[in-house]
Amino acid sequence: MDVHRAAMMNYVDCDVDEMDTKNRKMQHCEDRVDSGVDSLKEDEYRKIVEEMETLSLPGPSVNKGMCESWTEDVTEDGDTYLHLAIIQEAEDYAIQIIKQCQNDPFLNRQNNQRETALHLAVITDQPHMVARLLKAGCDPRLVDQSGNTALHIACKRGSLACFSVLTQTQIQTQHLHSILSFPNYSGHTCLHIAAINNYLSMVESLVQLGADVNAKEQCSGRTSLHLAVDLQNLDLVHTLVALGADVNSLTYGGYTPYHLTFGRQNSEIQRQLYTRTAQELRAMPESESEESDEECFSDDDCMYDDIQFCGR
Repeated sequence: MDVHRAAMMNYVDCDVDEMDTKNRKMQHCEDRVDSGVDSLKEDEYRKIVEEMETLSLPGPSVNKGMCESWTEDVTEDGDTYLHLAIIQEAEDYAIQIIKQCQNDPFLNRQNNQRETALHLAVITDQPHMVARLLKAGCDPRLVDQSGNTALHIACKRGSLACFSVLTQTQIQTQHLHSILSFPNYSGHTCLHIAAINNYLSMVESLVQLGADVNAKEQCSGRTSLHLAVDLQNLDLVHTLVALGADVNSLTYGGYTPYHLTFGRQNSEIQRQLYTRTAQELRAMPESESEESDEECFSDDDCMYDDIQFCGR
């Protein structure tokens, strides 16, 4: 895999605070968050290691906007030397680069999958590297091509160690509220992702950190409790109800979590939600399509004569 110099003219930071018009776009491509993880052959890896060993890394610079030539070197996948060091878990090299690039935009460089070094540190489950990157100036609000921040990925992969660092590091907590409320391009917040993957401890922690337990995913308006019913996950239902989930919350189609229990096998979920759902919301909402059909056929204006062709 040849390493070539790129001008990075197309590099654009994706900040969750500036993406109100973007966060509803769906990505119709295969979810890929591994960049070059495990994709290098042994001889290619040795070649990169040799090149990294020849890098001239002076002491940490106090000036921002460093112009070292090697910072512009990227692979065909858009990975920088920092990306590669983290992917291959070459900790010593990664630490040297991070020290040289304190608070430099280079730390937030994104590859072709729009993954930053912080995304890759979470993907490879390196919590110590996550902490170093955050302290060095990595922006935790940047998102990949699927709209996921590093915290979204930690919730998806169930990485408790990385989750802890991302939610407890002082730098991260400055942006934590906006990240917790930010949906990815599938409309899911971190809480939705943790619920879907049945990470109950993360679900509890996210709500305690300020995540809205009644946040609706943007596709159909389901809350985490609706999703728990869809998954027929009784433990998750119990957890969310205990955390204050609104059993009367309606989807965009007007369905409560109780409505979603119909036709499902877990009668215990149905029983528990029935007793908690407001009486006036227990009946299934009528289909809008049926109503419109009945309205049409009962209206004299909807009747018409046989179609005539050429006056016949």
